[in-house]
Amino acid sequence: MMRQIFNYFLIGVLAFIPIVVILQIVWFVKDRFADLFRMVYGYYENYGVTFSLFVVSFALFAYVGYRVSLGRFSIIAGIDAVIHRIPLLNTIYRVTKKLVNMLSGHEKHKAREVVYIEYPKEGLWVPAYVTNRENDRYILFVPTSPNPTSGFTLIAHESRVHKSQMNIEQATSFIISIGSDYDKAIEANDLPK
Repeated sequence: MMRQIFNYFLIGVLAFIPIVVILQIVWFVKDRFADLFRMVYGYYENYGVTFSLFVVSFALFAYVGYRVSLGRFSIIAGIDAVIHRIPLLNTIYRVTKKLVNMLSGHEKHKAREVVYIEYPKEGLWVPAYVTNRENDRYILFVPTSPNPTSGFTLIAHESRVHKSQMNIEQATSFIISIGSDYDKAIEANDLPK
């Protein structure tokens, strides 16, 4: 009887974890915006000026995003050129920029593709994100459950890779849910034994 009650308690705790995670993210973002607002308001002490600065900043970022998406923003190119000359920062900047481009869909030919590979041994399959391709080799990121931001990178021959119909969002949901959110059962049955 006590064991059953404890199991129900654990199930109840686990049911609240996704809600708590989302609330933590919302509170974090709210706190950062509140800190920024207090900093700007504390400097000018005028709500009209503070609101105007936020509107102008939003419009400026939207304009920069529009110009960058067209490939016509020379200020960003100039900043890129300067950062590429700084020894340690250039590596961090280049990798961060590639990662952002991959996740935002700007490198559709390389990323945004999900495949299956055999890991940790033959007959066991895991989803992997395609991050790059070189001839007949796939460069893959294999995320781990339940945190898809951790994992490892590997290179695999195309003969060892099986394409998936899942997109990045579906694969990430599959990984975070530890396999409970998986709507590609037919696909799993088609994998070699």
